[in-house]
Amino acid sequence: MRKGRGGMGNARRGIWIAATILTGTATLAPAMAAGTKAQSGPKVQIGKPTSAADPVTYLTDHESYDQKNGIATWWGNVQVWQGDHALRADKITYDRNTGVMAARGHVAIVEPDGSTTYASYVELSNGMHDGIATGIYLRMEDNAKLAANGMRRTGGQINEMTHAVYTACKPCAANPAAPAFWQLRAYGATQDVEHKRIEFTHAWMDILGIPVIYFPTFSMSDPTVKRQSGFLTTGISPHDRWLGTYMTIPYFWAIDDQQDLTVQGLISSRTGPQISGLYRNAMNFGKISAIAGVAYDTHRTSSFVNAFGNDVGSTSEHGLQGYIRGMAEFDINRWWRAGANVNLASSANYMRDYRISGYGNEFLNSTAYLEGFGVGAYARLDGSFFQGLNQGVIHDAELPYVLPRLTYAFQGKPDALGGTFSLHTTDFDVYRANGVSDQRGEVQMNWDRPFRNRLGQIWLLTLRVDSMLYRGNDLYQQPTWYGTGRNHTAGQVLPTIALKLNWPFLRGFAHGHGTQVLEPIAQIIAAPNSGNSANRFLPNEDSLSYEFTDTTLFALNRWQGTDRLDGGLRANFGLHNNWSWRGHAIDVLIGESVQEHIQHNRIPYSGLDHTLSDPVGRIRFSPSKFIDLTARGRYNPWRKAFDYGEGLISTGVPLFHINAGYVYEPVTPYYYYATNYRQNGPTSAWYTPMSEISGGFSSTWRNYHLSVFGRRSLARHQFVSLGGDIGYSNDCFGLDILAIKQYTSIGGQQRNTTVLFNFTFKTIGTFGING
Repeated sequence: MRKGRGGMGNARRGIWIAATILTGTATLAPAMAAGTKAQSGPKVQIGKPTSAADPVTYLTDHESYDQKNGIATWWGNVQVWQGDHALRADKITYDRNTGVMAARGHVAIVEPDGSTTYASYVELSNGMHDGIATGIYLRMEDNAKLAANGMRRTGGQINEMTHAVYTACKPCAANPAAPAFWQLRAYGATQDVEHKRIEFTHAWMDILGIPVIYFPTFSMSDPTVKRQSGFLTTGISPHDRWLGTYMTIPYFWAIDDQQDLTVQGLISSRTGPQISGLYRNAMNFGKISAIAGVAYDTHRTSSFVNAFGNDVGSTSEHGLQGYIRGMAEFDINRWWRAGANVNLASSANYMRDYRISGYGNEFLNSTAYLEGFGVGAYARLDGSFFQGLNQGVIHDAELPYVLPRLTYAFQGKPDALGGTFSLHTTDFDVYRANGVSDQRGEVQMNWDRPFRNRLGQIWLLTLRVDSMLYRGNDLYQQPTWYGTGRNHTAGQVLPTIALKLNWPFLRGFAHGHGTQVLEPIAQIIAAPNSGNSANRFLPNEDSLSYEFTDTTLFALNRWQGTDRLDGGLRANFGLHNNWSWRGHAIDVLIGESVQEHIQHNRIPYSGLDHTLSDPVGRIRFSPSKFIDLTARGRYNPWRKAFDYGEGLISTGVPLFHINAGYVYEPVTPYYYYATNYRQNGPTSAWYTPMSEISGGFSSTWRNYHLSVFGRRSLARHQFVSLGGDIGYSNDCFGLDILAIKQYTSIGGQQRNTTVLFNFTFKTIGTFGING
């Protein structure tokens, strides 16, 4: 005998019953023999309102019908459909005269959105849109659960519940009867199905069954909601150095499916209020995001002494202040796109006073650009504007406007000779209100031809030409400081030929479980002496730093850009050795450089003060998956001291893991170009060694985590920063306590200690408190 649909048949009787009732003119279909198909109700579109006139389709094991009273009774695994609602219970009675349907025993109501409501007793009418229920239990997305003693449904949209409990925590596996880790326990709750919101009245937040926080009223989005208009979590901070006690009240407006706006008000006890807004728009062909704010800042900043010993006067950066930070990017077609990044603020002090993101950086940068992508080619046309934030060190009048800058790069395919041609150019126009203004045209062409021989040697022949033309105005000002000369046109062309050899030797050891690679490396580079460009009135916009380490040992140019070039005849030698066995590894590289001339464009302590350079090297040691050590440095045999060194170690297991790092230089490179070094030499601050150590540890045990970090300047005998994080998290709750102490002076002001408490409740949100 055939069972009923969905396993609802009666194996003993061998029959199942299905019927359709037309409400208002209800007729009952007789029981059908086994194997007969059930009648089906009309097709109803999901989300379409169900009316009392919609037919009722049911499936049951047993049924009876009282023709005198017009009451149908179904029992034994009953299923009922009306429109896009479904009802399942052990027993259901239906009164055709009143249209009231009563269900008892393991009642389950399936809503049009797919959610399920369970109850012990339900009484429904008006096409399952109105009714009452007892013993309610709702299971929603993200393991969210809502239970109540009783519920009244109105219009299929509003569910009013009494003595409700809400949580997103899983029951304890060891003790399912124990209270949830957290739960909202309310005298009343209202679920707005249409707007997908749940509002609790007279609610307590219980943690481990203990009442912690009382809410006279609490409103939240349904867990199925990804984005919805409404007020977000209010933020309260009891203490801040600049804001004092302050509160933020954000409101989120979901404009449509692709754009939204968040408006936030800030009220402070120490300064004026602020209002800010975040707008986002995600389109098919691009995206826009912008945040802006305006406030009345009452703080007044006094004078101070900067890092170079200069007095910086007080500023008038108070009163009505504002900022804007945004980005936009649009796809023009498959090859081109355009965009812009805007970062502007009325003052650095305003950013500090209101905790605006970006404060602490040296400057703000705004850019508009056009980018193109092709097969082996890239092009970009952009313009930039800079705003200084480090008062007393960086002055806005000395920062450049780059209008415009053109970058183009091309990488060709291997030609008939086996070589590959590439081309790169960066051309720009730079304007400064106080300083050098210049225009540059630059082209770099490169041809690489790799080849091998029978000895296993790997050769690379490189032919390269660097060329540029500069037109400079006011060359006696920063950042060139030539001392004489206002306007000058200069250029340079530097052809270079280089030949590099890698000769790897391979052997096995550890009974075939390990390999060793011994690789001598040699390179010879020939180019005309580029001369001392510091005396040739050639501006320098992109080559303010020179780096000679293991990473640039075989580089054709060790300057960051192309305004300064490594010319002359030189050779580089190195030895690379690698051992790998059973998950262990040691990798070592050491090398030196020999150069014909040593005084052209060299910064002191560069490592190239003699014909034979300072040796450079690195080592990476990883004896197991629990430890990794990397160190690199440059040793000066004439001073018998290291002129550069850094190291990083990472060791431990999740229960206890340590990270530590160290960096050393005999000077602080940041200060080299701070003043007129060509006339007076570098400032005394530049000759201060940079010797810093940083490190920390972290620990993860079950649901707990802990981390501590610190950074200290050994040269200045002071900390740079200290901080830590301790927290707990499980399937439905997270707590993090973060503390940061910043010792660095920014704009003459030392940052104070910041403590942040973050409480995260799954499906509800995150509550933060700043201390």
